[in-house]
Amino acid sequence: MRQPSVIARRVAAVSVSLVLAAGAAACGPDDNDAKGSGGDSTPHKGGTLTVLNSDPQQDFDPARLYTSGGGNVPSLVFRTLTTRNRESGEAGAEVVPDLATDTGRPSKDATVWTYTLKTGLKYEDGTAITSADIKYGIERSFAPELSGGAPYLRDWLVGAADYQGPYKDKGGLDAIETPDDRTIVFHLNKPEGEFPYLATQTQFTPVPKAQDTGTKYEEHPISSGPYKVVKNENDGEHLVLERNTYWSTSTDAERKAYPDKVDVRSGLDSSVINQRLSASQGADSTAVTTDTNLGPAELAKVTGDKELAARVGTGHFGYTNYIAFNPTVKPFDNVKVRQAISYAIDRSSVVNAAGGSSLAEAATTFLPNQKSFGYEPYDLFPAGDAGDAAKAKELLKEAGYANGLTITLTHSNSKDFETSPEIATAVQDALKKAGITVKLRGLEENDYKDKIHSVKAEPGFFLAHWGADWPSGGPFLAPIFDGRQIVKDGANFNTGLLNDKSVNAEIDSINKLTDLDAAAKRWGALDKKIGEQALTVPLFHPVYKRLVGQDIKNVVISDWTGVLDISQVAVK
Repeated sequence: MRQPSVIARRVAAVSVSLVLAAGAAACGPDDNDAKGSGGDSTPHKGGTLTVLNSDPQQDFDPARLYTSGGGNVPSLVFRTLTTRNRESGEAGAEVVPDLATDTGRPSKDATVWTYTLKTGLKYEDGTAITSADIKYGIERSFAPELSGGAPYLRDWLVGAADYQGPYKDKGGLDAIETPDDRTIVFHLNKPEGEFPYLATQTQFTPVPKAQDTGTKYEEHPISSGPYKVVKNENDGEHLVLERNTYWSTSTDAERKAYPDKVDVRSGLDSSVINQRLSASQGADSTAVTTDTNLGPAELAKVTGDKELAARVGTGHFGYTNYIAFNPTVKPFDNVKVRQAISYAIDRSSVVNAAGGSSLAEAATTFLPNQKSFGYEPYDLFPAGDAGDAAKAKELLKEAGYANGLTITLTHSNSKDFETSPEIATAVQDALKKAGITVKLRGLEENDYKDKIHSVKAEPGFFLAHWGADWPSGGPFLAPIFDGRQIVKDGANFNTGLLNDKSVNAEIDSINKLTDLDAAAKRWGALDKKIGEQALTVPLFHPVYKRLVGQDIKNVVISDWTGVLDISQVAVK
């Protein structure tokens, strides 16, 4: 079981990582490669890329960031042992080497992982990057004052559970060995075949100990990537990046780094961002956003304009919106009641409430519908797009509710088209046809999160969502369905409070696999097995639509992030 403090860190961090991914990625724009308007369509080096965002890039320290695949803007400055493959679509969900020569060499039981660094790696000041720097970068991520990053290392590394970082414990972590400047070895508590995915997180960024300024490091982190930070105002509200002249394409096959300068401006209203990208005046013609989607109304306007429509990138990220049941609360302790609701759901109305089929895809599986997750198509309670009210009534009768029942659905009041009133109302209307009266209980966002992540306060019936830390079934199924991850006195994500020994054992068995394709198939089969217990009702997977400036070239959108990869963009 995870420590409550670690899980609590994950609550805030997951929300940040999903906003950046936006949510956490399958195809690019309509032609899969937005070239920009007119002139030479070939991407060239030079110019300034402007980034227009709603949320500031806060805590710009590799120890504190919680991002999928190393993040978007962060990956321009921070290189890691491995990274995401910077290609469009399905190929982009693969993990590839970054600072390391390969994705890692596991021991026979996958409890020891060894990496060798490439030669010629340098920081922005020209000094060499060493394995000791990566070890130190990881160790400082354990410091309480630098919390916020992915929690896995505290769980996975031998002897790391109570480690407090190098500022308090000068001895460091014995679980990480650096026998020479180019070799780093990790010793794990248990087999983890997906360690190469974890090594994409920014905690694996090298940090030179002599230049570590603690909590002030975020103001000027030492770059190992193609760009260095020359300005960081108001905790990431305005970031300016310029070229790191010591970065070399000979050691980095993934990042193209075409622009000479990247100017990131945040704190903008989403409607203003889309208006500016649409108009593409001045610097906005070479602008993108890494966190703002087109809404239903905006998308309708854009679709009617061929020039604008050609500048819309489409992506899918591993993310599922669903109804959660707490089987310790009546009447949801009765599986037939849960099955009845599963049959009664009208997914077409839910999709419409989420913005329409251009922004949401109906879901019948908990795992996202992408190969890397091990997606196996199934529909255990087939009711078509509009639901099967007759089948739902039949099951309710068998459950002892021949005259129907009244239940309460808890949701957030945030206008996010995910767990918000629009979705709740669509569910309410669908269940009414099956004789189920649904009372809606809307909560402010913080109260909503507190309630649904508390074992003691968790409602019986509520809207929820989950996104992946990396494109695999492991970080998708385990936090929600592994009984050992139920946290009674902290933030809990196992909404169905499932503690099935066979499910737990299968999770352990799959985690031993270093063949990620074989693991994916097992995750898909496990998803279906869990689905038979009707602990959730998958509703939809979101689709991300984002506009780019008219002079943006080389748009790449992968299934890892679902959004434009800023490291591939050109402005000339």
